[in-house]
Amino acid sequence: MEEAPHSNELFMFLASTAHDMKNSISVLSGTLERLLDGASPETEKAYAQMAQMLYQTRRLNDNLMQLLALYKRVGQPEYPFDVQPLEVGQLVEQVVALERVLLESRGIALDLEFDPQLIWHFDEDLIVGVVSHAINNAVHYTRDRILLALREVDGMLEIRVEDNGAGFPPAFLEIGAPAGRGSGVNFLTNSAGLGLHFSSEVAKMHRHRERAGSVRLENGGSLGGGCFILTLP
Repeated sequence: MEEAPHSNELFMFLASTAHDMKNSISVLSGTLERLLDGASPETEKAYAQMAQMLYQTRRLNDNLMQLLALYKRVGQPEYPFDVQPLEVGQLVEQVVALERVLLESRGIALDLEFDPQLIWHFDEDLIVGVVSHAINNAVHYTRDRILLALREVDGMLEIRVEDNGAGFPPAFLEIGAPAGRGSGVNFLTNSAGLGLHFSSEVAKMHRHRERAGSVRLENGGSLGGGCFILTLP
């Protein structure tokens, strides 16, 4: 019973530390993006190493952002949640702007399939974060191509991030296939457990007429590799 105050202090200390780390990682990531933007393997000797550093800093920054959001109780009613109408084309523009340098530096093509006039209601910041994280994750698995596709399916907005790699390992599919069953953070299966848990909590916050958002993982799709699928009511 007396451990609660100490636990709260520990959580606040860890959240403060994660926040400081995120800020430093963001500065490093931004610096790498500026150095890589406009450079090429021909003009920059350390281009490949810098591209790998950018990928790792983006991955770490994603994890810290998700930890902070979960600490602030994302998925719970008290979490600030701002659902607004937005053209999916604007969502795609934001994601492309965030991922452009990383994808170009890794020689990965990003295919887009969406109706720019389609309007949907969702929390813009949270969904941009979920989709960007899915693309960062696909960078790890793809050979050289990623597809971002958005379309309306049975009254739901379906957002798919597919790659042409070898597909997700069975352990990841076991976590992600039963949509949002609350698998939690699984550190034994790499950081995807945290990312999936975060994405699932964000998806479930979106509700309309007794329908809720969900996340699932599959292998196959139009590119034959891993598929991250987010559906929103």
